[in-house]
Amino acid sequence: MIPTSKKVTANVLRQTSASVARKAALVTLVTEPARGTTNVIARAGSSQHGYLIPRLGQQDKIGTRRGFASLAPQGSVKKPGPAKPLFNKILIANRGEIACRVIRTARKLGVKTVAVYSEVDRDALHVKMADEAYCIGPAPSSESYLRMDKIIDVAKRSGAQAIHPGYGFLSENAIFAQQLADAGLTFIGPPASAIIAMASKSESKDIMTRAGVPCVPGYHGSDQSPAKLLSEAKSIGFPVLIKAVLGGGGKGMKIAYSASEFEEALASAQREAAKSFGDSRVLVEKYIERPRHVEVQVFGDTKGDVVSLWERDCSVQRRHQKIIEEAPAPGLSEDVRRDLGEKAVAAAKAVGYVGAGTVEFIFDNDTQQFYFMEMNTRLQVEHPVTEMITQQDLVQWQLEVASGNPLPLPQHEIPQVGHAFEARIYAENPRNNFMPDVGPLLHLTTPAPSESVRLEDGFEAGSHIEVFYDPLIAKLVVHGRDRTEALRVLRKALEEYHVVGLSTNIEFLHTLASHSAFVRAEVETGFIKKYHDELFPPIAEPVPELLAQAALFVALRDQPILPAEGNASPWTSLPARRFGGDLHERRIIFQHESLGEAPLEAIVTSISPSNFKVQIVTPTTNRTFENVSARLALGSSTGLECTLDNALRCTTIVPQAPAGAGLNTAAERLHIFHGGAKTVLSIPPPKWLLSLGNDLAKSVGGGSIRAPMPSVVVEVKVRVGDTVKKGDVVVVLESMKTETVLRAAVDGTVENVGCTAGEMVEEGRELVGIQTEVVDSC
Repeated sequence: MIPTSKKVTANVLRQTSASVARKAALVTLVTEPARGTTNVIARAGSSQHGYLIPRLGQQDKIGTRRGFASLAPQGSVKKPGPAKPLFNKILIANRGEIACRVIRTARKLGVKTVAVYSEVDRDALHVKMADEAYCIGPAPSSESYLRMDKIIDVAKRSGAQAIHPGYGFLSENAIFAQQLADAGLTFIGPPASAIIAMASKSESKDIMTRAGVPCVPGYHGSDQSPAKLLSEAKSIGFPVLIKAVLGGGGKGMKIAYSASEFEEALASAQREAAKSFGDSRVLVEKYIERPRHVEVQVFGDTKGDVVSLWERDCSVQRRHQKIIEEAPAPGLSEDVRRDLGEKAVAAAKAVGYVGAGTVEFIFDNDTQQFYFMEMNTRLQVEHPVTEMITQQDLVQWQLEVASGNPLPLPQHEIPQVGHAFEARIYAENPRNNFMPDVGPLLHLTTPAPSESVRLEDGFEAGSHIEVFYDPLIAKLVVHGRDRTEALRVLRKALEEYHVVGLSTNIEFLHTLASHSAFVRAEVETGFIKKYHDELFPPIAEPVPELLAQAALFVALRDQPILPAEGNASPWTSLPARRFGGDLHERRIIFQHESLGEAPLEAIVTSISPSNFKVQIVTPTTNRTFENVSARLALGSSTGLECTLDNALRCTTIVPQAPAGAGLNTAAERLHIFHGGAKTVLSIPPPKWLLSLGNDLAKSVGGGSIRAPMPSVVVEVKVRVGDTVKKGDVVVVLESMKTETVLRAAVDGTVENVGCTAGEMVEEGRELVGIQTEVVDSC
C-alpha cells in the first residue's frame, strides 16, 4: 500500500505496483490527508502553476454529491484489472497551453516528453518544459505543425512511442492517425474510422439518426451548387446556419437571416472551410434562435466500454467560438441530464469510440429539447472544468487508454463535486468586434493557484503572441461549492489577472461574469448580442480618484533618489523650471480615449515626504484632495499605496514606454488596474518635441483602407478605376484563422491597390486608396 501520511512522489509510485500507483496518481501526486486536498505541482523552476483539486470523501465538504448510480447511462464499465505499463516517451504535436498541459501530466507520471516547434516558437514555454525539443519548420502552421512527415520523423528519431495531438492542428486528422499506425506509433486519440465518421457532419448526422440521437432539421446532401443550397435553405426556413461539413471551432460557420444574405454567407463559409479543413463542402441547418450549447464529455476504451463524465455548458460565445464554459450545465432537470448522458454514450458507441471525446448538443431554451450538433474527436479546450468537478486527470485517462488499459473508473464511481468555470484569456479587442491582437506580453501578473483557482497557460512574461496561430493565451479555471461561489471566485481571479502589451478580453470577461443575467444562469449562444449595450457601455471619463492615483504614481516614480535624511520634499533637488517655478509642485497632463486630445490635468503638491495635495482639473471636474498619503509599494515597480478621502487604496499601475528608439513623439501609457477594470491613460510628450516630428503625422483621408492588424490577404475585390459604394467589400483578410472583411467607408473611385492575394501585410499598411466623390455645389 501507499502510505497516506507521507508525500508520494513519482519515484515512489514507480516502485509500487503499476496499477495501484497509477490509480493513486489519477487523483493525486502529493497526498496530504491533514489538509484534505490534492496538490498537482509542476516541476520546480518551470514557472508553471500548480493547482489544488478538492478530494471527494464520505462527508463531502466541497459540495453535495449527486446520486451517480441513478444518472449512470446503461452499460457502465467493469472495475479495471491489472494495468499495462505506460509509454516511456511521448511526443506532443502541438504548442501553447495544451502542450504545457500534457507535459505536466506526463511529468507527473514519469513519462518523458518531446516537443516540436516552429521557428518563431523557439523560445516558447512548451519548448522549455519538455525533455527534448525539435524545430520542424517556419512559422506558418502549414509548414510546421501540420507537417505530418516532419512530426513522424521527429518521433522516430527521438524514440517516442506515442503522439499526443492536443487540440486543433492534426488532432482530428484521420490520415495522420493512420500514418502513425503504419509507422508503428500510437495515436493518443480515437481510431481513424471514428474520426472519419464524425469529421463529416453530414455522415455523422446519419449515424446519429440510426443510433436514436435527435438531430437538427437540415440539408446534408452531396449537391453543393449554390442554387441547390439556397433552395434547401428556403425549404428549411430562414434563418439558417451554414456549416463546413468537416468543420469545427466556429470555422466555416455563417448565419443567413434571409435569401439576400445567403450568397455572401455561403461564399465566406466555403472559403473558410477550404482553408481550414481542405474541403469546401457545407451543410445547411435550421438556426435555433435561442439555443444553448450543452456538451457531454465521453470516454471510451479498447474494451468497448464508454462512460459519461457529465455535461458542460458552453453557451456564451463570440464568432461561434466559446469564451466561458461551466460544469455542470445549470438549470437542467435530472431527466434531461440523464437523457443527455445516455444519448452521448450511445453516440460514442455507434462509432466504436476510443479515448476522450465530446458530444455537442444544441439545447432549445424555448422547447427544452436538445439536438445532436457534432462530436469532437479530441480533448476539448474546456476539459479542465470537467476535471475540476470529477477530480480526474483526463490527460492521464488518455495515456491509460492509449496504453491498452481499461477506463480508470466505472460510470457509477465518477464523482461530481461542486461547480467549475473556465474563462478563456484571448489576445483580442472585444470593443473592436473581438478582433485578434498580436504582440509581446510586456507585463503579466496572474492569480495565485489555490484549491479553487487553476491556470492553464502556455506563455510567460516576454512571450510574443504571433499572427500565425490561435490568439488563446491561457485558461483560467475556478471551482466552488456551488455556482454562486464559483462565480465569485472567477470574478476575484480575473481582477488579479493583469496583461500589458496587447489587447485582451480579461476586463470583458469580468463584466460578463458580473452581468445579472449571467449570474442568474440565463445563458444562450446569443447572450453577447442580446446584452451588447450593457456589456459594452460608453467609455466614461476617468474618475478624479483614479487620476489622482495616476498622478501620484508618476510623481513618486520620477523623483530622484535622495539621501535617507535631509530634504523635506521629494522634488527639492530638481530644477524649478521643470515644475513651472514651484519646487514643490508637479503638473502632469493625461489624455484618455473618452475625451480625445482634451487634457486631464493633475497638480501634485508635496507637503511633506509622504503627504500631498492633488488637484484634478478636467472638462467636467475640478476637485482637490487634501492630506493624501502615498508611497510606491515596497518591492514593486507597479504598486501604489495611497489614502484618498480616508480610504486606503492599493492600485497596480503599469507604465508602457513608447516603442522605438531615438526621436519618439508617441505618448507614454499608464495601464491602471482596478476592480476588474483597466483604464489606460496617455502622457503626451511636450509640444516642442511634437513640433520636431510633425512630418511623421500626416493625416490620412477617409478613403484609405488599412490593415487593422498583421494579416494575410485572402482576396482583393477591386481594381484601380473601379467605382465603389459605401459598404462594398473591398478586401478580405485572414489572421489567427479568422476572416476579416474590409468594406469601403465612402463612395468613390479606387485610386490605388497596394496588396495582392496571398501577401502578408503589416498592421496599418494601406491596402486600397479610394478617391471620394466630389459633389459640385454650383
